[in-house]
Parts: sequence; C-alpha cells; structure tokens
Amino acid sequence: MFETLLVYASALLLGWPLGLYMARVMSGQRTWCEGVFGCLEKPLYALLGRQQLAPMRLAHYLSAFVVSNAVLGSVAFLVFAFQADLPLNPNGVPNMSWDLALHTAISFLTNTNQQHYSGQAQLSYLAQMTAVVGLQFITPIMGLAMVVATLRALCPADADATSAGQARVVGNFWVDLIRPAVRVFLPLSIVVGLVLASQGVPATLEGGPVAQTLDSSAQVNTQKIPLGPVAPMVAIKQLGTNGGGWYGPNSAVALENPTPLSNLVQTLSLILLPVAVVFMVSPLTGRRRFTALVLGVMLSMSLVSTLASSLAEGISSALPAGSLMEGKEQRFTPQATALWSSLTTQTSNGSVNGMHDSLAPLTGLVAMANMLINSIWGGIGCGLAQFLVYLLLAVFLSGLMTGRTPELFGRKIEATEVRWLGLLVLLQPIAVLGFTAVAMAVPEWTGNSNPSFHGLSQVFYEYTSAFANNGSGFEGLGDATVWWNLSASAVLLLGRYPALMLPLVIAASLAAKRPSPEGDGALRVESLTMGLTLIAIIVILTLLQFMPVLVLGPVAEHFSLIQ
Repeated sequence: MFETLLVYASALLLGWPLGLYMARVMSGQRTWCEGVFGCLEKPLYALLGRQQLAPMRLAHYLSAFVVSNAVLGSVAFLVFAFQADLPLNPNGVPNMSWDLALHTAISFLTNTNQQHYSGQAQLSYLAQMTAVVGLQFITPIMGLAMVVATLRALCPADADATSAGQARVVGNFWVDLIRPAVRVFLPLSIVVGLVLASQGVPATLEGGPVAQTLDSSAQVNTQKIPLGPVAPMVAIKQLGTNGGGWYGPNSAVALENPTPLSNLVQTLSLILLPVAVVFMVSPLTGRRRFTALVLGVMLSMSLVSTLASSLAEGISSALPAGSLMEGKEQRFTPQATALWSSLTTQTSNGSVNGMHDSLAPLTGLVAMANMLINSIWGGIGCGLAQFLVYLLLAVFLSGLMTGRTPELFGRKIEATEVRWLGLLVLLQPIAVLGFTAVAMAVPEWTGNSNPSFHGLSQVFYEYTSAFANNGSGFEGLGDATVWWNLSASAVLLLGRYPALMLPLVIAASLAAKRPSPEGDGALRVESLTMGLTLIAIIVILTLLQFMPVLVLGPVAEHFSLIQ
C-alpha cells in the first residue's frame, strides 16, 4: 500500500509541473536551457528546410504523419530482416523471418512493443539501438503531436473564426515532433537511464561474459550472460509507454530490474508522462475545468483498477489451487506485481515485472478491462485521444436524453461526427472478437498451451493487447507463427492509426462550424454529472459488450479454482 500511494503521489506531484512545461514546449514558447535545446534543434530544422516548417492544414498534417510512419516502418523491417549482415552483432544473431520481422516492425512502429521474439536472443545490438529504441523514442512523440493537434482544433486560438475545416491549420507536424523530442523525452530519458545504470542495469556494447554453471557434470556447463546498452532502452520503454524489454521476461529479469529502487523508478515511469499530458490540457486549451474533468475521470478509474488488482490477488491467495508466487519475480510480492500489471495496462506500456499468464484469473480480468477501456491513462497522446472519443459520445448521448442540442465547446455534434465516432466504437469489437473467434475455431493455428477457460483468455488477451497498443501477453501462447504474426499485425494497425487520425478529423470538422455562445441552456461538459455519465458510458461501451468472453474466460477460470 505504501508503494502504491508513493507512486500515485509522485506521479501527480511531478506530472503537474511537467505537464505545464510540456504545454510551453508544444506551444512554441521559450523554455529553460533554451540555448542548449536551440543548438540541438537547428540542424534538424535546417535538414527539413524552411518550407516544411510552415503551419500545416489538416490534410498536410495527416499525410506527414502517415508518410513518416511508412518510411520508419520500412527501415525497421529491413534492419530486422538483415541484421545478421549488419554491424554491431557480437553475438552472431541471425536474420528474422519475414513474418516475424514484419510483426516486430509494425509492433514498435505502433508504440506497442508486442514481442513475438525472445528478447535479446533474436536481436543484434544495432537492431536494438536503432529499430527498437529509435522507434520507442519517436512513436510516443507522434502520438503526442497528434493529440495536441486535436486539442488545437477543438479549442482554437481564433475561436470566432469560421473558415472551412480544410483551411484550418492544426500546427506543424515536424515542429511538434522535434520540440518534445529534444526538450522533454531526451533529458528525461537521460536522467532515468543514469538512475537505472547506477542501480546495476547494464549499459555496455560488449558481448557479455561467459559464466560457469553450478552443474559441472552437465554436457554444457557454461552460460553466456547477455549484456548490452540495456539501461537507455529500459528508460525510454517505460517513459514512452512503449513496453517490451531487452530481455524476454522483461523487467522480471534481475539485470533489467535489479533493485527495489529500480523497480520503483520503472513503476513511476509507467504513468509519469500520461499524467503530465493531462495537466498539459489546461494551458493548451485555456480550460482549467476541462483538465479537472479529464484528471478526475482518469484518476478515479485508475484507483479502482489498482485496488481491484490488489484485491483480486488477495482473494485468490485464499484459494486451494497453488501458490500465487508462480510466474512472479521472487524479490517482489504478488501485490507489487499486481500494481505493475494494473499500471502497465492502464497505459499502453505493456512491460511486466512478472508473467501476466500467471496472474490470478481476476487480476488478469482487470488487466483486460484496462486495455479494453484504453483511456484510464492510455498511451502518450493515444489515451487522451480515446478519452475525447468517449467524451464526444457522452455529450451526444446526454444531449439526446435531455432534449438539448449536443455541443462541445460551443460547436454542434452532428451526423458527420457521429458516423466517425460510430466507426471508432465498432472497430474494437470487430477486430478483437473477430480474430479471437477465428483463432479459437482453428486451434492448430494458435499454439495454445492451455485448454478451456485460460486458453480462451490467452487468445483474447493477445488481440486485446494488440488493439490497445499495449504489448503485454499471456506468454503461454505460442505466438511466433505466421498466423499470429500476420493477424496481430493487422490488429496493431487497426488499433493505432484510426484512434489517432479520426479524432483529429472530427475535431477539424467541429472547428469548421460557427461557434455558438455557451449559455444557460447549453449542456455543461465540465461538471461532476458529466464525469459520472462519462464513466458509465465507458463501462457500457468497453466492458459490457465484451462481457460474454470475459465470463467464459477469467471469470469461469476463477470459479473453476474454487471447486
């Protein structure tokens, strides 16, 4: 309980000033160390050229986002597919198969880090430092840029402007990438990386020593200890809501997470920037009460989720079926693993300090619910974008129920916006349930290690994690196959790009409309009533529609352990 309170208190106390600072960065205002940051940014701006730094309209902003992702994904695929022939491969790691290279490239491109490969054993140092860490650094910033552009459209500085939506500028994509990269992510990653290195997390380019095993009579009595530049990778994987890990078992490995302090720092890093993004909203939009609404709803759901995870582990500890320590790092208690599992699925991080496949069934249920909601904190940018989708739906439905015209910030929500919102709501069950049904119908494709209830949970968790761009998994699943690589890749793409692009399109559509005064008859968005309504709609849309599979999976498994 002390660690839980410490993590939440630290996240709020650090996230507040960090969010205000991020707002200044994204607004183009001067910040501390302006001279140093300016020197780092100038070569990047010069490389792009002055023409590319002009304010962009919606179509130009979206095209820059799509094209840059396509280029980065292609380069990452080539690095993974041909890493054996590239330098910085002291361990002689072979090339990835085409389907595994494709899935890995898409996974890191979508800020998911879903790993169908076995950690450091299948990646060279070059692949880790460029295609992995490079994308871990860039992709969360892309999510941040997209949601900031969405906020600019929803709450434009020229609130009385009535220009067409196609002509309204939403910022410059390249500037929105470079400024937070240099002024936020780089210094934070350096600080966290140094702290982790001081705790013993490896930070070297050497191949690693060879150790003598205790069993000298064995045919192979030596073991190569894998090292590498682990600390920088772990820093950005946690801060950037990336997840993944240098080692296959992730932060459950002592080299990746050696001490209680490193565990605390990594746990805090899970939610630090997502919390800061919430505090960033107020100075960007000029609406303090709106920030209070977002923070109140997200924090309430987060506390309920974390408490439910801890209670689920406590309830399951009284069951006669085995020990709760199976699959968990022995240095940490089940509650510490439950806290991590809750926070890592409340965000789109997906890193672990214990195996989620070994969580108590009800704890696994909480993790699935967090990912289905995907906006308790969510990924950097993605979580707030998904929250705005829920908010627009809540405003629309509340307007219908009260007989008022649904409006958000003085602009009417009409048929065009509702169609886009409907598409976003339907996309999740179609993708997740559709692929789950196919995988369960053809069991020889799944490589499932468990029958019955837990087997269903494994398959459903995999696709839920992919769509939420989370990346964690029930690792009893044999997922390094052509079926899983290709099907999960499709779900990864469906969960990332519509969720970032369509809210911006909707916001631009609203921005093109003439604003009306927010009088006494207007629906009050920034209120306790709307907050409770919003939570109810989130629960209905993201949990009740998945209730059958949740009952057949983790709930049924829990009751089977009671018998």
